[in-house]
Formats: sequence, structure tokens, C-alpha cells
Amino acid sequence: MQAQKGIPMGVKPPGMLKTLFGVLSVVKNEPMQNNFKGLFVLWTGVGAQLARDVPFSAICWSTLEPVRRRLLRLVGDEANGASILGANFSAGFIAGSIAAAATCPLDVAKTRRQIEKDPMKAMKTSTRETLMKVWRDGGVRGLFMGVGPRVGRAGPSVGIVVSFYEVVKHLVHQRQVAS
Repeated sequence: MQAQKGIPMGVKPPGMLKTLFGVLSVVKNEPMQNNFKGLFVLWTGVGAQLARDVPFSAICWSTLEPVRRRLLRLVGDEANGASILGANFSAGFIAGSIAAAATCPLDVAKTRRQIEKDPMKAMKTSTRETLMKVWRDGGVRGLFMGVGPRVGRAGPSVGIVVSFYEVVKHLVHQRQVAS
């Protein structure tokens, strides 16, 4: 995957704590005026993260309700709890998968910006420039690198969130009616 750029085959990548301590040791050893710049490196890719998350949410949540309504119509009036739960999970799965696939190029750009080894280059390169470089180097295939694992994570994740929300909403409603 694109996040393992620069790690030789067969070598285990560093864990989260080792990475954090590595970043902080560089910041600690720098003169005070450079520390401020060093701390900004921790925020590299936050613009790309927002550029990915906002369209993801817009696509996901605007797709969810029409799909959910259609699936619940298919289930019909004689639906039981399991079929309603399945319809909600399926709607979330479909909406999350579509949103993840559509925003994959922005996810690739975010990841590339966050793994850039040169801090100055990382801070000066925009998300647009990163997307253009990925396009030049890999075309459509480069922009959609990792789309399978991304969809494979986002689809079930959104499905679980939507299902859980609907179950809790139903339980709270039943409790209020009983009171």
C-alpha cells in the first residue's frame, strides 16, 4: 500500500509509539525557533484529511437515506427486527462503500502528504500538487491505489454505525412510549 513507501520488503514497519518518539526526538533536539516548524509537521496532511472527510460524509449521508428507504420498502410491513437491522446495515454498507470509493484519490493524497520524509517539502506541497504528481506517476491506477482495502473497511464500518444508531433509537423510542 502507499503508506509503506520506503520500507524494504520483509522489514516490520515501526509501531505508533516508536514513530511518535522519533518525531518528538527530532523536535526536542532542534533549536527553539525550529521547534515551532517541527511541530507543524505533525499537522501535515490535515488539509487533505478535511478535503477527503467532507466529501466522504456528504456522499455517504446523502446516499444512505434513499438506499435505506428503498431497502425497507423491499422488506415490507411484515418485517421483523432482524430484517430491519439487515436493511439498515446494508444501506450503511452501500453508502459507505460508494463514499469510500469516490474519495479514494483524496485519501491517497492525504497518505502521501503524511508519509513525506522531507518536512519542508511536506509543508510546502499542496493537496492539489500531490494529486497531480500521483496522476503523472500512476494515472487512474495511482489515484485509486488501495481502493479495495478502503472500501472493505468503510462499508462495514458505516453499516455497523447506522445499524447501532437505529437499534438505540428504536430502544429509546420504545422506552419513551412505555413511560
